[in-house]
Amino acid sequence: MSRAVRFAMPVWALSTLLSLASLLIAAPAAHAAPAAGAAAHAATPAADAASSVTAEAEAADATAEQVVTTAAAQRGKPYRRGAQGPNAFDCSGLTSYVFHSVQITLPRTANAQFHAAHPVSKANARPGDLVFWVNGRHAYHVGIYAGDGQVWHAPKTGDHVRLAKIWSWREVHFGRVT
Repeated sequence: MSRAVRFAMPVWALSTLLSLASLLIAAPAAHAAPAAGAAAHAATPAADAASSVTAEAEAADATAEQVVTTAAAQRGKPYRRGAQGPNAFDCSGLTSYVFHSVQITLPRTANAQFHAAHPVSKANARPGDLVFWVNGRHAYHVGIYAGDGQVWHAPKTGDHVRLAKIWSWREVHFGRVT
C-alpha cells in the first residue's frame, strides 16, 4: 500500500508550534492552585508532543536514508526514455521507483514531481530530497540529493544511473516529499 505525496511541515516549525502550545497549556496552571497531580498531568501533552516530534524526525531520517540507499543500488542501470525500472530508468522514473520503495507515490514526470513537492531552500536541503533543474516554472530534470552537492540521477540516452556533482546551481531547486 502506498501513500500519496503530502506536504511536509518543517520539523523546526512543528517544534516551535508545539513549544508555544505547551506554554499555553502551562500558563493557566501556573496561576491556579492545581489539585494534586494536576500540574503533572497538564505538562504531559507537551511532553508527549515533543516525544512525537522526535519520533517523526527519526522516522523521516530513516526514510531519507533508505531513499538514498535505494537510489545508490540502481547505479549503472541504463537510461531509457520512459523507463520506470527496475532494469532501466529515465530521470523521473528513477525518482518514482525509489520513492515507491518507501511507500511514497510520486507523479510520473519531473515537472509534475516539482509541482507536488514542498519547496526547500538550498541551505535546508538534506539527503533524500528531490533536486530539480528548472527553466522558468518548468522542471526538465530531477534527481535525488545525496548530500555534499551530489545527486543520484539518470542523466540521458547513452548514459546510466550515477552519482554526480550538481553542475548548475543557478537552475537547481530542492523539494521534499513525505
